Amino acid sequence: MDMDFITTLAFYLVPAGAFAGVLAGLLGVGGGIVLVPAFLAAFTALGYDSPALMQLCLGTSLATIIVTSIRSLGRHKRHDAVDSGILKTWAPGIAVGALIGVVVANRLGSDALEAIFGGLTILVGSWLIFGREGFRLGDDMPTGGLRAGLSAGTGLLSTLMGIGGGSIGVPLMTAFGRPVHKAVGTAAGFGLLIAVPSVLGFLVSSIPVDERPPMTVGSVNWPAFAIVIAMTWATTPIGVALAHRLPAKRLRRFFGGFLLLVGARIAWGALAG
Repeated sequence: MDMDFITTLAFYLVPAGAFAGVLAGLLGVGGGIVLVPAFLAAFTALGYDSPALMQLCLGTSLATIIVTSIRSLGRHKRHDAVDSGILKTWAPGIAVGALIGVVVANRLGSDALEAIFGGLTILVGSWLIFGREGFRLGDDMPTGGLRAGLSAGTGLLSTLMGIGGGSIGVPLMTAFGRPVHKAVGTAAGFGLLIAVPSVLGFLVSSIPVDERPPMTVGSVNWPAFAIVIAMTWATTPIGVALAHRLPAKRLRRFFGGFLLLVGARIAWGALAG
Protein backbone atom coordinates (compact mmCIF):
# COMPACT_ATOMS: atom_id res chain seq x y z
CA MET A 1 0.00 0.00 0.00
CA ASP A 2 1.69 3.24 -1.15
CA MET A 3 1.16 6.90 -0.31
CA ASP A 4 -0.60 7.61 -3.61
CA PHE A 5 -3.30 5.14 -2.58
CA ILE A 6 -3.81 6.79 0.83
CA THR A 7 -3.64 10.31 -0.64
CA THR A 8 -6.31 9.54 -3.22
CA LEU A 9 -8.57 7.93 -0.63
CA ALA A 10 -8.14 10.92 1.67
CA PHE A 11 -8.89 13.39 -1.14
CA TYR A 12 -12.31 11.81 -1.70
CA LEU A 13 -13.16 10.47 1.73
CA VAL A 14 -12.12 13.16 4.23
CA PRO A 15 -14.76 15.67 3.05
CA ALA A 16 -17.29 12.91 2.34
CA GLY A 17 -16.78 11.41 5.81
CA ALA A 18 -17.20 14.79 7.48
CA PHE A 19 -20.43 15.44 5.58
CA ALA A 20 -21.68 11.91 6.20
CA GLY A 21 -21.21 12.35 9.94
CA VAL A 22 -23.29 15.53 9.95
CA LEU A 23 -26.02 13.82 7.91
CA ALA A 24 -25.98 10.77 10.18
CA GLY A 25 -26.78 12.95 13.17
CA LEU A 26 -29.09 15.31 11.30
CA LEU A 27 -31.18 12.80 9.35
CA GLY A 28 -30.59 9.40 10.97
CA VAL A 29 -29.30 8.03 7.66
CA GLY A 30 -26.00 6.48 8.75
CA GLY A 31 -24.11 8.44 6.11
CA GLY A 32 -24.16 5.71 3.47
CA ILE A 33 -26.17 7.85 1.10
CA VAL A 34 -23.03 10.04 0.81
CA LEU A 35 -20.38 7.40 1.30
CA VAL A 36 -21.41 4.95 -1.43
CA PRO A 37 -20.93 7.58 -4.19
CA ALA A 38 -17.68 8.73 -2.54
CA PHE A 39 -16.27 5.20 -2.36
CA LEU A 40 -17.33 4.63 -5.96
CA ALA A 41 -15.47 7.76 -7.09
CA ALA A 42 -12.36 7.00 -5.00
CA PHE A 43 -11.95 3.37 -6.05
CA THR A 44 -12.65 4.23 -9.69
CA ALA A 45 -9.99 6.96 -9.58
CA LEU A 46 -7.56 4.35 -8.23
CA GLY A 47 -8.27 2.10 -11.21
CA TYR A 48 -10.53 -0.48 -9.54
CA ASP A 49 -13.39 -0.86 -12.02
CA SER A 50 -14.71 -4.41 -11.86
CA PRO A 51 -18.15 -6.07 -11.77
CA ALA A 52 -17.72 -6.31 -7.98
CA LEU A 53 -16.91 -2.62 -7.46
CA MET A 54 -20.34 -1.71 -6.10
CA GLN A 55 -20.26 -4.64 -3.65
CA LEU A 56 -16.98 -3.23 -2.30
CA CYS A 57 -18.59 0.19 -1.87
CA LEU A 58 -21.67 -1.26 -0.16
CA GLY A 59 -19.68 -3.46 2.23
CA THR A 60 -17.30 -0.68 3.25
CA SER A 61 -20.14 1.81 3.66
CA LEU A 62 -22.12 -0.53 5.89
CA ALA A 63 -19.04 -1.21 8.03
CA THR A 64 -18.70 2.51 8.77
CA ILE A 65 -22.40 2.69 9.60
CA ILE A 66 -21.92 0.36 12.59
CA VAL A 67 -19.75 2.96 14.30
CA THR A 68 -21.67 6.01 13.06
CA SER A 69 -25.03 4.60 14.13
CA ILE A 70 -23.80 3.86 17.65
CA ARG A 71 -22.51 7.43 17.90
CA SER A 72 -25.71 8.96 16.50
CA LEU A 73 -28.07 6.73 18.49
CA GLY A 74 -26.41 7.65 21.78
CA ARG A 75 -26.68 11.36 21.02
CA HIS A 76 -30.35 11.14 20.01
CA LYS A 77 -31.18 9.23 23.20
CA ARG A 78 -30.00 12.24 25.18
CA HIS A 79 -32.80 14.20 23.49
CA ASP A 80 -35.36 11.42 24.16
CA ALA A 81 -35.76 11.01 20.39
CA VAL A 82 -35.47 7.21 20.09
CA ASP A 83 -38.47 4.86 20.16
CA SER A 84 -37.02 1.71 21.73
CA GLY A 85 -40.28 -0.18 21.20
CA ILE A 86 -40.02 0.18 17.43
CA LEU A 87 -36.38 -0.92 17.45
CA LYS A 88 -37.13 -4.06 19.46
CA THR A 89 -40.14 -5.19 17.44
CA TRP A 90 -38.63 -4.36 14.04
CA ALA A 91 -35.16 -5.80 14.75
CA PRO A 92 -35.76 -9.44 13.63
CA GLY A 93 -37.28 -8.49 10.28
CA ILE A 94 -34.64 -5.86 9.54
CA ALA A 95 -31.81 -8.30 10.29
CA VAL A 96 -33.29 -11.04 8.09
CA GLY A 97 -33.85 -8.56 5.27
CA ALA A 98 -30.27 -7.33 5.56
CA LEU A 99 -28.87 -10.85 5.21
CA ILE A 100 -31.04 -11.47 2.15
CA GLY A 101 -29.74 -8.18 0.77
CA VAL A 102 -26.14 -9.41 0.99
CA VAL A 103 -27.01 -12.54 -0.99
CA VAL A 104 -28.79 -10.50 -3.66
CA ALA A 105 -26.00 -7.90 -3.85
CA ASN A 106 -23.38 -10.59 -4.41
CA ARG A 107 -25.39 -11.92 -7.35
CA LEU A 108 -25.91 -8.57 -9.08
CA GLY A 109 -23.41 -6.61 -11.15
CA SER A 110 -22.15 -3.17 -10.21
CA ASP A 111 -24.30 -1.38 -12.82
CA ALA A 112 -27.48 -3.03 -11.56
CA LEU A 113 -26.72 -2.07 -7.97
CA GLU A 114 -25.99 1.52 -8.99
CA ALA A 115 -29.31 1.68 -10.82
CA ILE A 116 -31.13 0.32 -7.74
CA PHE A 117 -29.35 2.82 -5.49
CA GLY A 118 -30.16 5.77 -7.75
CA GLY A 119 -33.75 4.81 -8.49
CA LEU A 120 -34.79 4.18 -4.90
CA THR A 121 -33.08 7.34 -3.70
CA ILE A 122 -34.93 9.44 -6.30
CA LEU A 123 -38.28 7.92 -5.28
CA VAL A 124 -37.79 8.61 -1.58
CA GLY A 125 -36.45 12.12 -2.18
CA SER A 126 -39.37 12.99 -4.46
CA TRP A 127 -41.89 11.76 -1.92
CA LEU A 128 -40.36 13.87 0.84
CA ILE A 129 -40.31 17.02 -1.29
CA PHE A 130 -43.55 16.71 -3.23
CA GLY A 131 -45.62 14.41 -1.04
CA ARG A 132 -48.66 15.85 0.67
CA GLU A 133 -47.97 17.25 4.12
CA GLY A 134 -49.58 15.16 6.84
CA PHE A 135 -49.91 12.10 4.57
CA ARG A 136 -50.66 9.04 6.64
CA LEU A 137 -50.76 5.34 5.97
CA GLY A 138 -51.94 4.86 9.54
CA ASP A 139 -52.01 6.40 12.98
CA ASP A 140 -49.66 3.88 14.55
CA MET A 141 -46.83 1.63 13.46
CA PRO A 142 -48.02 -1.63 11.84
CA THR A 143 -47.92 -5.00 13.57
CA GLY A 144 -48.10 -8.65 12.52
CA GLY A 145 -47.48 -9.63 8.93
CA LEU A 146 -47.34 -6.04 7.64
CA ARG A 147 -44.62 -5.17 10.15
CA ALA A 148 -42.68 -8.31 9.21
CA GLY A 149 -42.85 -7.44 5.52
CA LEU A 150 -41.98 -3.76 5.93
CA SER A 151 -39.11 -4.42 8.35
CA ALA A 152 -37.59 -7.10 6.10
CA GLY A 153 -38.04 -4.83 3.08
CA THR A 154 -36.28 -2.01 4.92
CA GLY A 155 -33.31 -4.25 5.70
CA LEU A 156 -33.17 -5.68 2.17
CA LEU A 157 -33.37 -2.38 0.28
CA SER A 158 -31.04 -0.57 2.67
CA THR A 159 -28.38 -3.24 2.23
CA LEU A 160 -28.69 -3.05 -1.56
CA MET A 161 -28.11 0.70 -1.24
CA GLY A 162 -25.34 0.46 1.39
CA ILE A 163 -27.21 2.77 3.73
CA GLY A 164 -28.29 2.73 7.35
CA GLY A 165 -32.03 2.66 6.76
CA GLY A 166 -32.90 6.29 7.46
CA SER A 167 -33.72 7.01 3.82
CA ILE A 168 -36.47 4.40 4.05
CA GLY A 169 -37.19 4.35 7.77
CA VAL A 170 -37.75 8.09 8.26
CA PRO A 171 -40.49 8.51 5.61
CA LEU A 172 -42.00 5.16 6.65
CA MET A 173 -42.25 6.14 10.31
CA THR A 174 -43.63 9.61 9.53
CA ALA A 175 -46.27 8.00 7.27
CA PHE A 176 -47.40 6.00 10.30
CA GLY A 177 -47.74 9.02 12.54
CA ARG A 178 -44.32 9.37 14.13
CA PRO A 179 -42.96 12.96 14.43
CA VAL A 180 -40.03 13.53 12.09
CA HIS A 181 -37.55 14.22 14.90
CA LYS A 182 -38.52 10.97 16.64
CA ALA A 183 -38.30 9.14 13.31
CA VAL A 184 -34.80 10.49 12.68
CA GLY A 185 -33.55 9.40 16.10
CA THR A 186 -35.09 5.93 15.81
CA ALA A 187 -33.72 5.50 12.28
CA ALA A 188 -30.22 5.82 13.72
CA GLY A 189 -30.95 2.53 15.47
CA PHE A 190 -32.15 0.99 12.20
CA GLY A 191 -28.63 1.59 10.89
CA LEU A 192 -27.10 -0.66 13.53
CA LEU A 193 -29.70 -3.40 12.95
CA ILE A 194 -28.95 -3.34 9.22
CA ALA A 195 -25.19 -2.91 9.28
CA VAL A 196 -24.13 -5.63 11.74
CA PRO A 197 -25.64 -8.67 9.95
CA SER A 198 -24.93 -7.32 6.47
CA VAL A 199 -21.26 -6.59 7.22
CA LEU A 200 -20.81 -10.12 8.55
CA GLY A 201 -22.11 -11.32 5.19
CA PHE A 202 -19.92 -8.95 3.16
CA LEU A 203 -16.81 -9.96 5.13
CA VAL A 204 -17.10 -13.52 3.84
CA SER A 205 -17.95 -12.56 0.26
CA SER A 206 -15.19 -13.05 -2.30
CA ILE A 207 -13.66 -10.50 -4.69
CA PRO A 208 -10.71 -11.62 -6.86
CA VAL A 209 -7.40 -10.39 -5.45
CA ASP A 210 -6.48 -8.40 -8.56
CA GLU A 211 -9.83 -6.58 -8.49
CA ARG A 212 -9.70 -5.28 -4.92
CA PRO A 213 -7.69 -2.51 -3.21
CA PRO A 214 -4.99 -3.26 -0.59
CA MET A 215 -6.15 -4.32 2.88
CA THR A 216 -9.56 -5.50 1.71
CA VAL A 217 -11.26 -8.35 3.57
CA GLY A 218 -14.23 -9.79 1.74
CA SER A 219 -15.98 -6.68 0.46
CA VAL A 220 -14.73 -4.27 3.14
CA ASN A 221 -11.72 -2.00 2.59
CA TRP A 222 -10.21 -1.10 5.94
CA PRO A 223 -8.13 2.00 5.02
CA ALA A 224 -11.26 3.61 3.54
CA PHE A 225 -13.20 2.56 6.64
CA ALA A 226 -10.62 4.15 8.97
CA ILE A 227 -10.55 7.49 7.14
CA VAL A 228 -14.32 7.79 7.16
CA ILE A 229 -14.73 6.80 10.80
CA ALA A 230 -12.16 9.38 11.92
CA MET A 231 -14.30 12.07 10.28
CA THR A 232 -17.79 10.85 11.18
CA TRP A 233 -16.84 10.40 14.83
CA ALA A 234 -15.99 14.10 15.01
CA THR A 235 -18.95 15.47 13.03
CA THR A 236 -21.95 13.31 13.99
CA PRO A 237 -22.65 15.33 17.18
CA ILE A 238 -22.88 18.47 15.04
CA GLY A 239 -25.66 16.88 12.99
CA VAL A 240 -27.54 15.74 16.10
CA ALA A 241 -27.46 19.26 17.51
CA LEU A 242 -28.79 20.67 14.23
CA ALA A 243 -31.55 18.05 14.04
CA HIS A 244 -33.07 19.27 17.29
CA ARG A 245 -32.92 22.93 16.28
CA LEU A 246 -34.41 22.76 12.78
CA PRO A 247 -38.22 22.77 12.34
CA ALA A 248 -39.75 19.52 11.08
CA LYS A 249 -40.85 20.90 7.70
CA ARG A 250 -37.40 22.26 6.87
CA LEU A 251 -35.77 19.01 7.97
CA ARG A 252 -38.09 17.01 5.69
CA ARG A 253 -37.42 19.22 2.65
CA PHE A 254 -33.66 19.27 3.21
CA PHE A 255 -33.61 15.50 3.47
CA GLY A 256 -35.68 15.09 0.31
CA GLY A 257 -33.66 17.54 -1.76
CA PHE A 258 -30.40 15.92 -0.85
CA LEU A 259 -31.66 12.44 -1.73
CA LEU A 260 -32.99 13.64 -5.07
CA LEU A 261 -29.63 15.11 -6.10
CA VAL A 262 -27.60 12.09 -5.05
CA GLY A 263 -30.01 9.59 -6.59
CA ALA A 264 -30.10 11.41 -9.94
CA ARG A 265 -26.30 11.49 -10.11
CA ILE A 266 -25.89 7.76 -9.43
CA ALA A 267 -28.77 6.70 -11.69
CA TRP A 268 -27.37 8.76 -14.56
CA GLY A 269 -23.95 7.20 -14.11
CA ALA A 270 -25.42 3.68 -14.16
CA LEU A 271 -27.48 4.33 -17.29
CA ALA A 272 -24.65 6.11 -19.09
CA GLY A 273 -22.24 3.30 -18.25
